[in-house]
Amino acid sequence: MFYRFRFLLFIFFCTRLVWAQIPQPAFNLAFIQSEVATVHIDIDPDSLNLLLGDSLYAGHEFMATVSYQSSLLNQTIDSIGFRARGNTSLASQKKSFKVDFNRFISGQKFQGLEEINLNGEHNDVSIMRTFLAQQLLRSANLPASRTSYIQLYVNNEYKGLYVNLEHIDDEFLDLRFQGQANGNLWKCAYGADLSWWGSNPTSYQDIYELKTNKDSADYSALVHFIDVLNNTPASSFACAIQDVFDVDLFLRNIALEILMGQWDGYAYNKNNFYLYQRESDGKMVYLSYDLDNTFGIDWFNINWATRNIYTWSPGNQARPLYSKLLAVPYFRDRFTYHMMDLLDSVWNVGALQSLLEDQQQLISPAALADAYKGLDYGFSDQDFLNALQVTWGAHVKSGVVPYLQNRKTSALTQLQPFLGLPNPCTTATDEHVNEAGSILYVTDILGRVIAPETKNCIKILNFENGTQQRVYEID
Repeated sequence: MFYRFRFLLFIFFCTRLVWAQIPQPAFNLAFIQSEVATVHIDIDPDSLNLLLGDSLYAGHEFMATVSYQSSLLNQTIDSIGFRARGNTSLASQKKSFKVDFNRFISGQKFQGLEEINLNGEHNDVSIMRTFLAQQLLRSANLPASRTSYIQLYVNNEYKGLYVNLEHIDDEFLDLRFQGQANGNLWKCAYGADLSWWGSNPTSYQDIYELKTNKDSADYSALVHFIDVLNNTPASSFACAIQDVFDVDLFLRNIALEILMGQWDGYAYNKNNFYLYQRESDGKMVYLSYDLDNTFGIDWFNINWATRNIYTWSPGNQARPLYSKLLAVPYFRDRFTYHMMDLLDSVWNVGALQSLLEDQQQLISPAALADAYKGLDYGFSDQDFLNALQVTWGAHVKSGVVPYLQNRKTSALTQLQPFLGLPNPCTTATDEHVNEAGSILYVTDILGRVIAPETKNCIKILNFENGTQQRVYEID
């Protein structure tokens, strides 16, 4: 294909391209991949009635006991917090829940986790979109939550098949930003378009919720980042934004969100993302969140599989982090590179189809026994079995596999030529190297150790803090 030819040409004619790769933690026994585990929640019946009734929207955590059972682990934990979670999904019949292990006993954890999210996926007939989205993030070396599947019982009533989704918190950061995970983390809710609302931190607190270091309530870094994003003159914008934000990581992340059809994130719906202030250099890092409305789910009568990758956001609304970056030729070129690389290395439709088919076979008994899956939209057993290939209708406008193919075909036709433009700020790529510490060793793309000075090939730099960087370098 022509895009592949351009990519190969660039390997030999580029000067240097670097992007930081995120360590991916192993799937531990809380996220077992080979079976569907069973989770039992035992809670006082009166507390359960309150949780599902008057307290549904209050976020109050009720004391309960959780038992996690699989062929590899059987563990019961007392005095955990249990509540419903979500926004619009709180009104659904198949609710999602949060389990908080240290709510009532400080420091109590389960397999290193303080919290887990049990997602009902009530609007996804396949029950696999969140799973696939996180797998793609992981494959792309981007911050991703681990997932697994569980059968959920509450007071011995089967509530159905759920996605066990890793929570984004201190423990999540410790595993992805090793040695630099004590910075501020903001959860960005609907309305978080990153527009400038003035210098008063209170203007941002309702939409941008500080989740770590709450005692300090320090919003100065967030306000400064938004100030730089919106108020820097065009002549100095490219350098100023790289001083406060990991631009390259965002461009890769948003390229993958666009491929996934994630309309309920920042770029289209000003919703569902995190910003983390990396401790090592103070820069903001973008994290994807809440990826169930993807791969052909649509509420706007828009074909997300064919929407233009360069004009993704609504044309009449401010999305400065997307629109202002893509207005800079160098950043637009980097976006093109990441889109090209993702389509070539991650978006393998045949491999993804096989992955999904294996996963569907694994979860089918639990999904078919799930009476709750049909309560909100009328999903049937056959709808679940057909979900990979067949369009269900209404808000599920595509089967998952046809979406994957159509999005790839469309994106390839929309890709602009990749030019390999130099970064206008000469130190920006070197900063990525410096902040990671010393290089321990260098490998090629097959994992073979090579000499650090090797030229004319793709090199993977492995740093002492556990991160990696991919470099294309020629003489």
